[in-house]
Amino acid sequence: MYSGKHNAFDNLISAKEIEKKYNIPYSTITYYTNLGFFTAIRRRGNKRLYDQNEISARMEKITKLINEGYPLRLIRKKLEI
Repeated sequence: MYSGKHNAFDNLISAKEIEKKYNIPYSTITYYTNLGFFTAIRRRGNKRLYDQNEISARMEKITKLINEGYPLRLIRKKLEI
């Protein structure tokens, strides 16, 4: 039975899950994290966990800007990082 309580980790997604969900290489996720596009919320062992809502919003913006031809350095500025 569902208690109605939310676990603080319910909304977290791993880099491997991002890789599968958005069809981007793991190395790109690491690169985007290093650039500051993504923020790792927590580490569990060797696994980085991210806020699923933030990743979804960021991926939408990043994809749109890449498709419009913006280089990553300008995308970084547009994301206000």
